[in-house]
Amino acid sequence: MLGKKLVTAQKRGETRALCLGLGMVVCSMMMYFFIGITIVPFYTKSVWTTETVCKVLKASIKDEVVCPNSEGSEDEDLYPYPCLQVWVNLTASGQEVMLYQTEDTLERNPKCSYVPGKSENSKEVKARIETIASNFKKHQTFPCYYDPGGMQTNVILSRLYPPKGLLFAFLWPTLMFTGGCLIIVLVKISQYVSVLSAWQ
Repeated sequence: MLGKKLVTAQKRGETRALCLGLGMVVCSMMMYFFIGITIVPFYTKSVWTTETVCKVLKASIKDEVVCPNSEGSEDEDLYPYPCLQVWVNLTASGQEVMLYQTEDTLERNPKCSYVPGKSENSKEVKARIETIASNFKKHQTFPCYYDPGGMQTNVILSRLYPPKGLLFAFLWPTLMFTGGCLIIVLVKISQYVSVLSAWQ
């Protein structure tokens, strides 16, 4: 009687462990799919892939410009901010080009090197942009990214999704997938050992 209860409890535990392993595998596949349709397209579309050194030539704040948060925004989503323009000397080619914060900055407003997030406090935005301009004047040499193919003649300060960031994004689903497969394998080994013991 006790042996039957132990066997029943063991089977229930194996079933739960098997469901856990399968659930982890399914969740990891969903994460892979989500990363594949969100992060990977941005990474492959970026042409600023080669790192070089940029030297600041001029950092100036122009008159305020109006920029929407996204395409097709309503009038209430438009917000003014000082336009920071940073021109640098590209060491790789010796050209004078405009610097942008990220790939997204160029798409949102190609006239400005930095586009702040929507903020109701215009004083904070102005102070932040002045601080950024001051930092560029203090630290005139820094790493940047350019397009080795020559399609884009400008440079960016940092990539939205660098290779390390992409690897880190794939790390968690990979660990989950590996853990799920390991649980399934261990359950199958346990079942095989149980059957082998019963046969003997």
